Amino acid sequence: MRTLDFAPLYRGAVGFDRIVNMFENMERPDEGGYPPYNIEKAGDDAYRITLAVAGFGDSDLSIEVKEDQLTIAGALAEQKEGERAYLHRGIASRGFRRVWRLADHVEVVGAKLEHGLLHVDLERRVPEAKKARRIEITGDASEAPAIEGETVN
Repeated sequence: MRTLDFAPLYRGAVGFDRIVNMFENMERPDEGGYPPYNIEKAGDDAYRITLAVAGFGDSDLSIEVKEDQLTIAGALAEQKEGERAYLHRGIASRGFRRVWRLADHVEVVGAKLEHGLLHVDLERRVPEAKKARRIEITGDASEAPAIEGETVN
């Protein structure tokens, strides 16, 4: 497997460390694909992440947003030895941690657990100051009133 060295990028540029970190994280393998999940586009600026978390309850799951990173983790309480005797155990009950990097202005607006599926709703909320706006063009510049002032020597 090839490994890329991003150290020269750190030396030659300032402020791009976040982008370089994203490239480094892309090389890391997926955590075994557990739990499986879907990412849906629910509208122009709306998204939904759905995780299959059979066996997990509200108290077993945690959702955290820090800066531009969404982390969903799950951990089941330890069962006492001999509490259950399984003949076949096909439902995974191990802990997990999934992390997604959110784009600018994407916020988590809600989460709900139903029928073994955890739905996390996201929405892009661009502030008014960042939205494109149309500037009206008014008359000729020569018609604009002159700005008067004093000359100071």
